Amino acid sequence: MPGGEEEGILFMKFRNKLALISALIIALVIIYIVMHYPLASHQVLFIVGVLLTLFISITWVYRTITIPIVNLQKAVSYIAEGDLDYKVDIKVPDDDIGQLCYDFERMREKLKKSTFEKHAFEELNRELINNITHDIDTPLTAIKGYVEGIMDGVANTDEKKDRYIKTIHNKTKEMAQMIEELTLYSKMDSNQIPFNFEKINVKKYFKECSEDLLLDLEVKGVKFEYDCEVDSQAKFIIDPEQLRRVINNIMTNSIKYMDKYKDERVFRMRVKEVQNMIQLELSDNGIGISEEDMPYVFDRFYRGDASRNTSNGGSGIGLSIVKRIIDAHGSKIFINSDRGKGTVIYIMIKKDQEVALNE
Repeated sequence: MPGGEEEGILFMKFRNKLALISALIIALVIIYIVMHYPLASHQVLFIVGVLLTLFISITWVYRTITIPIVNLQKAVSYIAEGDLDYKVDIKVPDDDIGQLCYDFERMREKLKKSTFEKHAFEELNRELINNITHDIDTPLTAIKGYVEGIMDGVANTDEKKDRYIKTIHNKTKEMAQMIEELTLYSKMDSNQIPFNFEKINVKKYFKECSEDLLLDLEVKGVKFEYDCEVDSQAKFIIDPEQLRRVINNIMTNSIKYMDKYKDERVFRMRVKEVQNMIQLELSDNGIGISEEDMPYVFDRFYRGDASRNTSNGGSGIGLSIVKRIIDAHGSKIFINSDRGKGTVIYIMIKKDQEVALNE
């Protein structure tokens, strides 16, 4: 039991005794006056009234000043013990003591919130370190194994050596991309990446993006479909480099989880106007996302299926970076997916209002 609570109990006992003693003293004074002084009834009533007023005043002082101070003392003792759940009861802070209690309670709530956020941040940091260690250890182990295979003569043919070297190269690229994404995420976390927003023609911007996507997807054996139903004069304000990163991250993530043995793998980009918004749809015919995983797809390091395996590569923060960039644009992102059929990601970006007014 904190010291403040013990003191509070002792004070309550003392207060009760004091109130009883005060009442006895008042009663004795009244009896003494009545017995020793021949006073008129109205004089007796006056004296009784004065004494009762005194008693009520003492009681009021204890209730409005002393009790709140004792409660504050108890709350301070609880906080000193690390317990931030003890609440100081406040009605209306209509005097200095009430205002003091009100301010103290606000301080306690802020301190509790700050402590909770600190613990949550520490937990996230621990998770971050564990995940980074896991994600870097997997390709490193693979590289080490293939290098040892070459050194020990396991790769005893030129064809086998080439395959080993190619795998080492791919794993090295995977690690480099992972470190780049982690560095980017860290900078975003501390607001070290400036966004360069520009007013850009919607149709022209996405046409250039589609041309780049077509080249990338052809190399990977994925069919690309593009459709843009936007007025040729429509504009929006974006950071072109960061929005391109969003599109590339979503495309990379889609390909990563497509069925490699599917007859035709397809990635689609569709742009259209919805009232005063530009709606960007990025979809695929991949394996989809299960319903239980949907709320977590934008969390860092989340890969779904309750697994942390890195068979598909990547750091697991690609979509988390996407969410951060979209939030920085003041835009919205949604996801819809059917397990075994594919996924659609919707990004809603505001049109430039000047253009919208002239239409």
